[in-house]
Amino acid sequence: MTPLQTEFSRNLTDQTVLSEYPRPTLVRTSYLNLNGRWEYAFTRTPDRPHCFDGTILVPFSPESALSGVQRQLKPDEFLWYRRTISLTRPQPGKRILLHFGAVDQTADVYLNQVQAGSHLGGYLPFTLDITNLVFSGENELLVRVRDVTASSWHARGKQSLKPGGMFYTAQSGIWQTVWAEIVPDNYVEQIFYQPDFDNSRMTLRAVTAADTELICTVAARDTEPVQVLGKTNAELVIPLPDFHPWSPEDPFLYQVSLRTGTDRVSSYFAMRKCDVQTAPDGTRRFFLNNRPYFQAGVLDQGYWPESLCTAPSDEALIADITRMKELGFNMLRKHAKLEPERFYYHCDRLGMLVWQDMVNGGSAYRHWFVTYLATLMNWHHIRFDDGPGHRSLLSRRQTEGQREFELETEATVTFLYNHPSIVVWVPFNEGWGQFDAGRITALIRRLDPSRLIDHASGWFDQGEGDVASLHYYFLSLTFSPEKKRALALTEFGGYSLSVPGHSSCKKVYGYKKFKSSGALTAAYERLMQDTVLPAVQKGIGATVYTQLSDIEEETNGIYTYDRAVCKPDAGAVQRWNRLLRQAGSFAAGTDLDKTENPHG
Repeated sequence: MTPLQTEFSRNLTDQTVLSEYPRPTLVRTSYLNLNGRWEYAFTRTPDRPHCFDGTILVPFSPESALSGVQRQLKPDEFLWYRRTISLTRPQPGKRILLHFGAVDQTADVYLNQVQAGSHLGGYLPFTLDITNLVFSGENELLVRVRDVTASSWHARGKQSLKPGGMFYTAQSGIWQTVWAEIVPDNYVEQIFYQPDFDNSRMTLRAVTAADTELICTVAARDTEPVQVLGKTNAELVIPLPDFHPWSPEDPFLYQVSLRTGTDRVSSYFAMRKCDVQTAPDGTRRFFLNNRPYFQAGVLDQGYWPESLCTAPSDEALIADITRMKELGFNMLRKHAKLEPERFYYHCDRLGMLVWQDMVNGGSAYRHWFVTYLATLMNWHHIRFDDGPGHRSLLSRRQTEGQREFELETEATVTFLYNHPSIVVWVPFNEGWGQFDAGRITALIRRLDPSRLIDHASGWFDQGEGDVASLHYYFLSLTFSPEKKRALALTEFGGYSLSVPGHSSCKKVYGYKKFKSSGALTAAYERLMQDTVLPAVQKGIGATVYTQLSDIEEETNGIYTYDRAVCKPDAGAVQRWNRLLRQAGSFAAGTDLDKTENPHG
C-alpha cells in the first residue's frame, strides 16, 4: 500500500495524542491520561518478555503508521505493553480506577507484577479497580494482548489478515485512550437517562454500590437551573414543562451536575423522541419528536490511513461529522464498529443522527451465500430462516460465539445508552454472523425500548424490528410498503473513483467504477434521479449512501481515504440531499420547514 496521511496527524506529538477527556457523559475533575510512549514486545509464548522491542505510541495499534511499529500481530503471537506510572497510594475512602477505551481482542492487565484483571472483546471499554495494587511512587503497568482476528467467532468488524475489497487491514492491541481517575469508595458508576418526550420530563438513575442521597442540578442556557433531590439506584423524575427539544437542526443539550456523598460528576442529556408512526399520507414513517423526519445518511466505517480504526485526533472525528452535515446529510450509519465515546458526544452536540451497528463476528463468512446468492434471494423476495438449521450458512454455529455476541450487544447498549444522537440499533448486517434475529431484537427492546431496531440490514429479513431494510447495488430496487415497519434504503451507491496521489492501493474495488469526478457526479445524479428519488416518493423514509470515505482498495467514498478530496461535486450532493428531504416530507404529507425545525 502507498502510505497516506490526513491533515489531522501532521502536528501530532507524544504529549498531545488524544488528550481530551474520554467520557463526556460522566466527567470528573480527577483525570490522568496515559496515552503516549510505552514499551512493546512481540512474543511467541505467554511468558513475560526478558526485553522489549522498542516503543509504541499508544493508543495507535502496532499495525498502523502512527504507532511507529507497523507490524501485524498474528493469531499465534502475544503483544506486550509496558510503562511506569507515578502514583500516590490513595487515602482511606478513595479508589483508583484504570480505564481502557478498547483493546483488541483479549487483554490481561498487571500492575506491579500482580494481575489486576482481564477483558475479552476488542471494541468495548473496561475498567479495573487497582487501588490495592498501587505503590506510592513508580508503578509498573503491563498489558498482554492476544488477537486471533477472524480465526474465531469473536467480534472483528471489517478486519482481515488478508485484506482486500470490502475488508481491511486487521489491527490489534490498545487502540483507544488509557486513563485513570480517583473516586470515592461509593461513586457514580453509570448514569441512565430516559427522556419522556410526551410527558415533558426526564427520568434519571445514577448507579452506585450503596444507596445514598443524590442532588441533581439541571441547567439550560435559557432557563433557571432545576434542582431535584433523590437517591442513587432509584428513578429520579425531572419535570421539564417547557423543554427545548433536540434535533439535528437544533442540537440542544441540558447540562447536569450530580452530587452524592463526596462524589461530584457532570453530564448532559437531551430531550428527543424517535419512533415509527403512521404519517398523514397513511404510510409508516420515521418520526423525530412526533413529526415525520426524513433521514439522509451516509455509511461511516471510521478508518484512517495512518491509524486504522483510531482517529488520529479529536479534530478528525469532528471534521468527518461536520463535512457530512455541510453536504446535507443528517445521519451516519456507524458500520461494523464502535467508536470511542467522544465521537458520539460530537454527534450529540453538533446534531447528527446515528444508526449504530453491533460489531459482527462469527466463523469465516460464506460469501457465495451471504453476498452473491443472498442478493438474488433478496431480489426475488425469498425469505430465509436464521434459526438453528441454517446457522452454519450464516457462520454462527458455535454456541459460545452466540452467547458472546449477546453479552456484547448488552454491553454496547449500556455503553452508548445516553447519547441522544443514536436513534437506531442494527444487530446484524447482510447475514454476517446472524442468528435468531427476532430473539436478539426482543433482547435489545428490553434493554432499550426508546430506540428503533433495524434487525437485519440488507437481507435475511425475519419480519421483526421497526425497519424493512433494503440494500441496493445491483439488479433493480423493488419493495412494497408495510403496515407496521418503516422502509429504509440502508445501503446504496458505492460508486468508485481512484484519485491519483490520494489512493493507497493500485487495485480498485467498488460497485461501479469511474475515471473522473465529472463522470462520477453525473452517474450519482442519474442514480438519485432514476432510482432513489422515486423510491423516497413511494415510501422510503431513510437512505444511506455508501460511503463517507475510501478505505484501502475500496475507493467508493465521497472523500478520499486521506480526507483531502471530495470526489463528487459537493453542490450536487447537497442539492440531492435537499431534494430527498423535500420528497420525503411531501410524500408524508408534511411541510419541510416544520419537519426540519420540530419544535416550531
